[in-house]
Amino acid sequence: MKKDWNYLYSKTVFKDRLVCVRHDKYHFLPNDIIKDFTVFELGDWVNIIPVTEDGHVVMIHQFRHGIRRDTIEIPGGLISEEDSSPMEAAVREMEEETGYHSMDVVHIGTVEPNPALQTNRCYTFLARNAFPRSTQRLDPTESIRVELTRKDDIYRMIRETRITHGLVVAAFAHLLIFESEKRPGPS
Repeated sequence: MKKDWNYLYSKTVFKDRLVCVRHDKYHFLPNDIIKDFTVFELGDWVNIIPVTEDGHVVMIHQFRHGIRRDTIEIPGGLISEEDSSPMEAAVREMEEETGYHSMDVVHIGTVEPNPALQTNRCYTFLARNAFPRSTQRLDPTESIRVELTRKDDIYRMIRETRITHGLVVAAFAHLLIFESEKRPGPS
């Protein structure tokens, strides 16, 4: 498929601290069409699913400006320049947003949120045996409520569209895959 597309050039049309919007010009060879495509250059993100020793998931409720309402999510955010790795960013986000910590964190999946328009990735981690260690350390414009939810209830909440954030749904799909691979198969 790549041979069908001849990249010509890019032009930045907007840039701020979170996003760079550019127009990429391509020549689609099969139909001899030259067209601009809008691309959003975004930083990579992390999600983390903190699960307590008794099997509860540490969920968060927060307001999202894009849809102008509260959502139910897991901790997550942008990987900062100070983070040495996606895992470090995920642990930092979990601690800042919830006050929870874990000594057992594992990467369970990565997605490209929207490769048609975006350049970034979202790395998902599982934090096993998460425990409260500190108070929340929220950004000045964050207001996050923490709630412990039974893991079995998470999938029902997704089915009932109470959890609608696409990256959170993807994170729990990664969790299902991870857990199915860890179970011993039939003898």
